[in-house]
Amino acid sequence: NNSSSSSETVTACDSYTWNGTTYTTSGSYDQMFTNAAGCDSTATLNLTINYSSSSSETVTACDVYVWNGMTLTTSGIYDTTYTNAANCDSTATLDLTINYSSSSSETVTACDSYLWNGVTYTTSGIYDTTYTNAAGCDSTATLNLTINPSTTSSVSVTECDTYTWNGAAYSSSGTYTYSTTNSNGCDSTATLNLTINNSSSSLQVVTAC
Repeated sequence: NNSSSSSETVTACDSYTWNGTTYTTSGSYDQMFTNAAGCDSTATLNLTINYSSSSSETVTACDVYVWNGMTLTTSGIYDTTYTNAANCDSTATLDLTINYSSSSSETVTACDSYLWNGVTYTTSGIYDTTYTNAAGCDSTATLNLTINPSTTSSVSVTECDTYTWNGAAYSSSGTYTYSTTNSNGCDSTATLNLTINNSSSSLQVVTAC
């Protein structure tokens, strides 16, 4: 009766179990047993072990992060599995922190001009400024600004002896100003250029026949 032999070639990922034994490294392995004729039978395993792989990265991003085709908007730990060059599983892990951009808005009504974030504005409009918030992301501040103008007026008057203007009586020539608030709540300055001419009188004593 003849002995017998067999051989097989196997490529596996990480480990391979053969005839009750688990192998984790490449190599050539033999096992002996008795064939049906009662003679030795040699089985040979030509084994190639390829290994799975893994990678990990830690990322901090603002608002959104695109990773392996996924758009992520919340913090968390994410895994994705694909096939590496050895045709085994490869697991990539992302430890993601998402910080968020911020925005603020204010509405202001001012007279003539308004100073905001170091810039003086003299016309109504919507203005934006962008800076970095405490989380290291963009922060956009919006100003809705209405500028109302102050007003001025001037009048020239010539009058005899006295002139009453805005509740005050003036008896001398000169330039006078009166300040109040206009309908927009801003300063209104009125100027009076006043000329006072004085009335005159004379006394004549006459004795006649």
